[in-house]
Amino acid sequence: MAITMESIKTLRAMTGAGLADVKKALTEADGDMDRAKEILRERGQAIAAKRGDRETSNGCVLVKSANGFSAIIALKCETDFVANGADYIKLTQEILDAAVAAKAKSIDEVNNLTLANGQTVAAAVTERSGVTGEKMELDGYLYLEGENVSCYNHMNKNTLCTMVQTNKPAEEQAHAVAMQVAAMKPVALSEADVDPKIIEEEKTVAREKTKQEQVQKAVDNALKKAGINPAHVDSEDHMESNMAKGWITAEDVAKAKEIIATVSAEKAASIPAQMLEGIVNGRINKFYKEACLLNQEFIQDSKMTVTDYLKSADKDLTVTAFKRFSLQAD
Repeated sequence: MAITMESIKTLRAMTGAGLADVKKALTEADGDMDRAKEILRERGQAIAAKRGDRETSNGCVLVKSANGFSAIIALKCETDFVANGADYIKLTQEILDAAVAAKAKSIDEVNNLTLANGQTVAAAVTERSGVTGEKMELDGYLYLEGENVSCYNHMNKNTLCTMVQTNKPAEEQAHAVAMQVAAMKPVALSEADVDPKIIEEEKTVAREKTKQEQVQKAVDNALKKAGINPAHVDSEDHMESNMAKGWITAEDVAKAKEIIATVSAEKAASIPAQMLEGIVNGRINKFYKEACLLNQEFIQDSKMTVTDYLKSADKDLTVTAFKRFSLQAD
């Protein structure tokens, strides 16, 4: 069967594959359009299987809100060269459009959606993998239901997107907070929304850190009182190298080791529980200020919190939900 320019254009429109790939597939299929589509799909599957263990650290992240439903989606790949391609961004947008229209609530639902060209999302992603020669996968699908959602694509670079939902219309304030979410990476909306397990873990870390600081402070004071520079004996390696340099003597090292062992044990056993818990609680409050969106300092005015900023516009205004996805490890 003759391969015409019309058939090439048609298959390109149906699959989004490159001109050379389309022509090659049609040639292999002897002009049979259905078989050519199957060849492109099979090539994508083969590449996906071959590169299954490769890392997809690049990609395209987009966000959209329509008809009371908002979503962020990431189509990930191996290189930024592919991620920045017009066809790749177009495919990501088509997938996001379909997800928002269907109000999909999981990656599985999105993969099973049908795009305008009749392909499922999963098939389209596999096919695009065949075109680019890179592993690809959907990731980071997040959604919010309801009105008053502000969407933000950080610097329009398609690598970091956020959504912020307010309890009433307030686009200016919601947009400002969406930028806050992008910059400050909150882990929860408010103190009440933090997983109790996380707080317990933070308290455990804070407790141990406080104990270590108190013990180290006592040890340093005891060493100085004995005429020994704490920096010269803060590790076995330093002790050895500083003796070799003549900065301390073997007697100093022996004395320092005795002080470190004795003072460490005494101080660890005598730290007042009330003082310890007071310091721990102070560190947890600092954690809330840094990790909870409504408690954070407002990036546009550090003299107020995000809550203060919202209430300066409307005493009843608040954020009810937010979502954030970034390709970069935070």
